[in-house]
Amino acid sequence: MVRRPLRAIASALVLVPTVIVLAPIQLALMRMNSPHAQTLPMKFHRFAMAVVGVRVKVIGEPSSERPLLIASNHASWLDIPVLGSVCRMSFVAKSEIAGWPVFGQLARLQRTIFVDRARRTATAQVNDEMAARMIAGSPVVLFAEGTSSDGNRVLAFRTSLLGAARAAIAASGGASIAVQPVSVAYTHRNGLPLGRLGRPFVAWYGEMTFAHHLWSILRDGAIDATVTFGETMRADAGTDRKRLAAVAEREVRRLTTNALLGRKAEDVARAKAIEAGEPVQQSEHA
Repeated sequence: MVRRPLRAIASALVLVPTVIVLAPIQLALMRMNSPHAQTLPMKFHRFAMAVVGVRVKVIGEPSSERPLLIASNHASWLDIPVLGSVCRMSFVAKSEIAGWPVFGQLARLQRTIFVDRARRTATAQVNDEMAARMIAGSPVVLFAEGTSSDGNRVLAFRTSLLGAARAAIAASGGASIAVQPVSVAYTHRNGLPLGRLGRPFVAWYGEMTFAHHLWSILRDGAIDATVTFGETMRADAGTDRKRLAAVAEREVRRLTTNALLGRKAEDVARAKAIEAGEPVQQSEHA
């Protein structure tokens, strides 16, 4: 592994002044309830990823349907700037992050919805806040595993917070809500495949300290991330949460596996068409 401490210092010297300048602007935009309060974080994430050296490849596209709940896997704190660089969205995060120095304030400026898992009433309150955001037109990203993995697998999706779909339906008076599975996969570092042994060094899970992991990301070289948007599903008031979670989990696992194995989008689409019994156009090189 290539270790470049000067690279980490240079990245910090660029990002810290940028945050100092943009933070009061974002705070003012939030107080004015300006739509730019959603756009500025996206632009910052794109800038930060370029500075850090994280290259984001996007397969598919975010759904244009509203209200929209995005169900994603979770491997690292990097998932937030990676996804945040793709389009305007709000995130759901554990309440401990709100108390972190610097990054807690950044999360607030990102308009993050915090959930206190130690409180039994927290889920219902978070569902209501998520529903309000979605009804206002902002897609909400839910890391449906409820924790982070080692980056090599997708854990079981929790069903409790998917209750936000029902809350949004009830609050909006609509018949259904859009739910889109999304996968985040880390595939390369410094141009080399990470593999099963290398991927956990990018993932942030278990008892890893945030400061040490942040330093290693800044120091150890460029990372390639693949974000894959799956097909949008519809959930109505009668949709079973367990079934919704299971379907979303299965799709995210499939998308993650495809990204980690380096399968091309056209090959995946062709295989899916064959599985569905649809006609497939032969390749010119076949």
